Amino acid sequence: MRYLIISDIHGNLVALDAVLAAADLETIDRIWCLGDVVGYGPSPNQCISRLRAFSDHHCVAGNHDWAAISRIDIAEFNPSAQMACQWTGQQLSPENRDYLERLPTRIVQGNCTLVHGSPREPVWEYIIYPSTAQLNFQFFHSQLCFVGHTHAPAVFREETSTQKFEISIPVPDQPIPIDDKRLIVNPGSVGQPRDGDPHAAYMILEEEAGIIEYHRVSYDIALTQDLMLEKGLPDSLISRLTFGW
Repeated sequence: MRYLIISDIHGNLVALDAVLAAADLETIDRIWCLGDVVGYGPSPNQCISRLRAFSDHHCVAGNHDWAAISRIDIAEFNPSAQMACQWTGQQLSPENRDYLERLPTRIVQGNCTLVHGSPREPVWEYIIYPSTAQLNFQFFHSQLCFVGHTHAPAVFREETSTQKFEISIPVPDQPIPIDDKRLIVNPGSVGQPRDGDPHAAYMILEEEAGIIEYHRVSYDIALTQDLMLEKGLPDSLISRLTFGW
């Protein structure tokens, strides 16, 4: 099986379409989305509809998905995120609102666990620091756990009696081998990268080959920015796409 793994689309249809084209969907057996389909970007309905068009996909709930349908309080969001969230909620069609309502917070598929934030706190917790990652290994039982939320790609390897804890930043187009170690893997963000690289990020899991492929793809950032400006979304959210931060 060959899986396309995406996260943090954030209403950026232009970036999502670029990823879907680059991934060569004819070779993909299933799509796994790690949440935050909406929020920040100008095309929330279109992004949800694009995912819904793939019958063989799984998606978990992200904090912005829940915020857009008022399932969580947005008081802790910064002002720009609050504004974008409120705008997003007003745009959602009944069908797409229902889709977000029904998203689970955790999915286990074979030897993989899918969450948005972390296995300990699936919707909200950020796994940024090694100490947080190491604690989270006790909250899932599969070999692999895929997470999003930080908008930055990373691979965390569990500490064992013979090997210390490791964190690495994946290199585009360089396969990540899956050995006998347990991993927490973040594919980065499709629609709003925050690792200093504005290119859309995604991963492909090659189950039989035992590798994870990490990729970046360019998209028409200016087109997304023009759409955001047209919708009256905050300038700070528009400008950050240029720099991937």
